[in-house]
Amino acid sequence: MSNNNIALVVGASGITGSNLADLLVSNGWQTYGLSRNAGLNSNGVIPVAANLLDVASLQKGLDNIHPTHVFFTTWMRNDTEAENIRINSALVRNLLDVLSPNKSVKHVALVTGLKHYLGPFEAYAQAGTLPQTPVREEHPRLPLDNFYYAQEDEVYAAAKRDGFTWSIHRPHTVIGKAIGNAMNMGSTLAVYASICKQQNLPFVWPGSEAQWNGISDVTDARILAEQLLWAATTPAAQNEAFNIANGDVFRWNWLWYQIAQWFGIEAAGYQGTIHPLEETMKDYKDLWQNIATANGLQETDINRLTSAWHTDLDLGRPLEVMTDMSKSRKLGFTGYKSTRDTFFELFEQMRSERLIP
Repeated sequence: MSNNNIALVVGASGITGSNLADLLVSNGWQTYGLSRNAGLNSNGVIPVAANLLDVASLQKGLDNIHPTHVFFTTWMRNDTEAENIRINSALVRNLLDVLSPNKSVKHVALVTGLKHYLGPFEAYAQAGTLPQTPVREEHPRLPLDNFYYAQEDEVYAAAKRDGFTWSIHRPHTVIGKAIGNAMNMGSTLAVYASICKQQNLPFVWPGSEAQWNGISDVTDARILAEQLLWAATTPAAQNEAFNIANGDVFRWNWLWYQIAQWFGIEAAGYQGTIHPLEETMKDYKDLWQNIATANGLQETDINRLTSAWHTDLDLGRPLEVMTDMSKSRKLGFTGYKSTRDTFFELFEQMRSERLIP
């Protein structure tokens, strides 16, 4: 890749942003990683500390930085969808407004997700609004408020004003390592399984019958990074929205037992009712601290490693959910990953980095 490419990865400490930043650096891009704290400084990523809700902070942090490509991979969770819309649209708008005067930006990529098709947190996967699956990019917006739509609209408006191209990326559940992430199924299941092993408890399926028996897919953070890079450098992919998943499909009634076997624990499948993981794990904070201390782990705060509420949201859905990948495949994107390998490689990484025993 040309060294003339200058990337600004927004949310560079998260699951998506960190994997993307590593890929960009390995491809010869000058890569800036924007986050609220300036502590990020790994693998050649240049840290930028700025608050996306504070224009003055952005202006100071981005002074003399003129990115050609912006990759927006972050969001902030709020109590209502109205607040999600207000805050998360401002994150995008503020950044693009601050970058606008220099006219350096050639392409903006925005990462959203399947809530584009399934609805916002307040009305997630509810009857009457559910799409036909596999979900396809041409599916119309739901008649519901959704901060993903608001973020898209900010990108479209700024692109019209400033003349850059854009791409929208809609992963299914993103699996990868990140500390303190708000939507982190992989590490949530790793911590849950580790607790089950330490306490000699069964690894109980927390979700719905539809998810247990239905077909599903997920998105390895590295495959998402590959598609982001591909779309940013492929003219045919400009000004398009793309689904992105591993490329295989699975049923949880198979993968759940595979995960249990990896940890050496007994699995219990769907038995007629949902067992929310958030409820199961709410009293495990002190237990995890004890496990972490006893095993010399790097993170003693269970809330920094898990997001049971979001795992429940995914695994409790009343329908099977999978994504159609035809659009990017037809344009030449060939990224693929075995989902079992996605989970197992994450577990190996977490164990090697002393995040799980």
